[in-house]
Amino acid sequence: MIDIHGVPANAMLDMRASLRKSMSIKVAKKKLINLAWEDAGFDSELLEEMYGDAVQPALVQTSTFDSFELYSELKKTEAGRAAKPGDVATEDITIPKQDTGMAPGPIVGELNSIGIPAKIMKGSVYISKDTVVIREGEVFEGDLGLMLSKLGINPIVTGLRLVSSLEDGIRFTPDVLSIDSDAFRGQVIGAISATFNLACNIGWFTSTTVPALIAKASSEALSVAVEAGITNSKTLPMMMAKANASALGVAARLDSSALDDELATLLGAAANAAAESSATAEDAAADAPAEAAEEEEEEEEASFGGLGDLFG
Repeated sequence: MIDIHGVPANAMLDMRASLRKSMSIKVAKKKLINLAWEDAGFDSELLEEMYGDAVQPALVQTSTFDSFELYSELKKTEAGRAAKPGDVATEDITIPKQDTGMAPGPIVGELNSIGIPAKIMKGSVYISKDTVVIREGEVFEGDLGLMLSKLGINPIVTGLRLVSSLEDGIRFTPDVLSIDSDAFRGQVIGAISATFNLACNIGWFTSTTVPALIAKASSEALSVAVEAGITNSKTLPMMMAKANASALGVAARLDSSALDDELATLLGAAANAAAESSATAEDAAADAPAEAAEEEEEEEEASFGGLGDLFG
């Protein structure tokens, strides 16, 4: 059920033409809608609920969209127009203190006549303070709507407004259908990530968690094996590298007369490599802007945090 109240005839024709491929729109008097509803075998009390606050109801039928998608599609037809005398404000309208950018002229007196304090400053029309021009539920009168339109405010929204939908026997209303898709998607991703993290930490075996659990177990087992001195094809290279590093560390503390040519060469190569690495790092730090350094630090922190989140 939609409300087409206030939609101009030419705009209605354009909307129906653009939506015809995905839905059908039936405009009829309530009496005919009621008869068709009863003939279809639906509950008349449900129809009254479907009408909601519709002033000029119409029926929409679609097999292309579900209720949420239908709401989004109909929302795209909404557009603001200038308020006319007799229109009702749907919310408080406040004119902020601002430089309107308008050239001086009769507009100053017109704004003041509807209660908007305006004056000329530096060759432009200036509104001197925040002003509430109309409250929610109040009726527009006189030239208020026209003057607001000159300020770029068109508060009356027209379009195919969904009032309620019926899908698989369930009635949906706009307050349920109006969701922030991006925020909802983020919440779903967050929930999946937290669930995966919890499942891994408690050792819950599924086709999704097993690869991560095996990788974690393999890494921990390798670390234990190296520390325990268990030799195999995977631990031996790591143990040899560790022993070599330790040997070089001890050799570096000895007097040069105690070193043979091979050790002296290795220590010299290691010292040169360390010096070159340090110089390269200093040059890069001097050339790179501060923003790049900060961005790199943030990326490193984010990477570490992601690993911590995965395994607790």
